[in-house]
Amino acid sequence: MVAIKSLVSVNSAIWVPDRKEIIWIDCNPQVGQEMRDIHPFLVLSPRVFNEKTLLVIGLPMTTAEYNADNPFAVTVGKTKGKQAGKTSYVLCHQPKSFDWRLRNAKPHQLGKLSDALFNQVCRRLNQIIQLS
Repeated sequence: MVAIKSLVSVNSAIWVPDRKEIIWIDCNPQVGQEMRDIHPFLVLSPRVFNEKTLLVIGLPMTTAEYNADNPFAVTVGKTKGKQAGKTSYVLCHQPKSFDWRLRNAKPHQLGKLSDALFNQVCRRLNQIIQLS
């Protein structure tokens, strides 16, 4: 039992967010229309970038119902747990870069977004910033 506890603490010490992963992140401080408080966040940047720079680039997620009509929000499914059954949206019009360590990022229970949904999010983001 002691060996398992040690292994868990070692693994949590080396966790680094990875692309497609959904994490919890503290968005405070915020200004204006920016999202505030702790929210799920879809990671766009690869693990190697996140590890080297200590930053994570991604998109905030929300269950705010008014996003059903938001052309820049992608519906990614229903929530579980405390807010079970609410629709979850990725906000493609709010790309952000955060210091994931100082903002106490943690893995979200949803894990990773599927390839199909991640590609849909990337296409929607690209409609805004037109990288390719």
